[in-house]
Amino acid sequence: MSLLDSLRAIGITGKICIPTVVDSLTNKVSLEECDRRLDWWSSELLRQAGVELHVRGVENAVPGEAYVVMSNHRSYYDIPTVFCALPGGRLRMIAKKELFMVPLFGRAMLASGFVKIDRDKRERAIESLRESERMLAAGTRVWIAPEGTRSKTGQLGPFKSGGFHLAVDAKVRILPIALEGTENVMPADRLVVTKGAKVQVQILPPIDAPSYGRKGKKELMAVVRAALSRALGLEP
Repeated sequence: MSLLDSLRAIGITGKICIPTVVDSLTNKVSLEECDRRLDWWSSELLRQAGVELHVRGVENAVPGEAYVVMSNHRSYYDIPTVFCALPGGRLRMIAKKELFMVPLFGRAMLASGFVKIDRDKRERAIESLRESERMLAAGTRVWIAPEGTRSKTGQLGPFKSGGFHLAVDAKVRILPIALEGTENVMPADRLVVTKGAKVQVQILPPIDAPSYGRKGKKELMAVVRAALSRALGLEP
């Protein structure tokens, strides 16, 4: 366990945040350039942490298809892990408002097209989902952790419904992703990097959210939860 490795991770993040913020100040933000920076950032973070990454089910992610991506959430290292593991399309994340309050990092996230959600204010949360729907219509994959926060036990927490409404309304499939081992890189209750962890990612078959409709939201939530639970070896 190394504080120095954590400082290196901050440095890697700064290398993409600073130019992205500068671009935003000069109205020269390019989503393609942001994609390249995010690709480099995620790969470099995992490399620097000595992560041994194993990915299964890549064939389930159809290249070019816009999905609402849903994963379990155990660590801040879930973010670079999913960016590294999921091929074939632009990916952006719906993230809690607190992350956007981090100096420099938050401004860069907004400039790159990440979506801020304020769950304490319903109208703002609805607008965030509308923005996400527009992104899906443009072909961007939108990733959300339905638990809403990192699990400290590895068990799945209660699911929030916003992402399921989004998939139904946007008429796109949900792509579930099961993550194991990211908590060994950086646990939910720590900000120190531990090197050499083995991380496993399983990309599961997409689930046809629009076929459930608004009235079938609870059933859809149960189906996604069961799929992730099985992949993680947890009780549904």
